[in-house]
Amino acid sequence: MLMPKRVKYRKTQSAPRIKGYAKGGTELLFGEYGLKALEPKWITARQIEACRVCIMHHVGKKGKMWIRIFPDKAITKHPAETRMGKGKGMPDHWVAVVKPGRILFEMEGLDDAESRKAMKKAGDKLPIKTRIISRH
Repeated sequence: MLMPKRVKYRKTQSAPRIKGYAKGGTELLFGEYGLKALEPKWITARQIEACRVCIMHHVGKKGKMWIRIFPDKAITKHPAETRMGKGKGMPDHWVAVVKPGRILFEMEGLDDAESRKAMKKAGDKLPIKTRIISRH
């Protein structure tokens, strides 16, 4: 699964809400088709991996795929059945902060119908609304 090799701080502050639109990563740069986020949310490394497997199942060796988000925010959690207090918990999993307008995945090398089918299946695995966009 995706996670940073090393980080400056082990435990990051978690903001209570995600406001505004994405500042960067809002246009197709590599592929012909892309999956664009329409809602703000934290996307976990497991969800990104599930989408990657789904897209690669369709793409195979015919095309190419790019992942445009990376989970670099650590989410901490206390162990089960632990009393309250005693400081912040240990890092549990990693998330990518996604804002509306952000391109999540890109692909090329397949025809229009196959590309849209792959992106639709990948979008169904995410907890947010997404839109399939193309260069044409």
